[in-house]
Amino acid sequence: MEFSHIDKDGKAKMVNVGGKADTKRTAVAYGKVTMRKETLNAIINDEIPKGDVFTVAKVAGIMAAKNTSSIIPMCHNIFLTGVDINFESKIEKEKGIVEIFARVNTIGKTGAEMEALTAVSVAALTLYDMCKSVDKMITIENIYLMEKFGGKSGHWRREDESLHNNS
Repeated sequence: MEFSHIDKDGKAKMVNVGGKADTKRTAVAYGKVTMRKETLNAIINDEIPKGDVFTVAKVAGIMAAKNTSSIIPMCHNIFLTGVDINFESKIEKEKGIVEIFARVNTIGKTGAEMEALTAVSVAALTLYDMCKSVDKMITIENIYLMEKFGGKSGHWRREDESLHNNS
């Protein structure tokens, strides 16, 4: 197996994407945050002392997507044409669950997978930060790429989404 981010001497390198054509690309990532049901109810009822949790987490996720290349060493700086983050919340087996979905769009030479994954990760971390004073047992889990469109490999969709279907 040949790795694209390693040179002939085994040293890390950034891949040259200059010869690739610009195409429309989309990546969708997922993550789950579990907490006490009382914590989720406090979020929904805007009773968390730090403020509007979902709005702050959404803005944090968008900012993270825009800055992904600053924190992932071999990640290219790409022009984002859109970032959308959505939260779905539910109570299940006495736990509060927040599912995070990030959709990132670009037109360029490389995909937006890292931006979507970073958006979900930082949105989840922000949920944790906003609520840690009321719930120390918050758990962040199952962050993964769900789907991508565009580029050489075309459309790819995760076949096994049981990680979030069987919360």
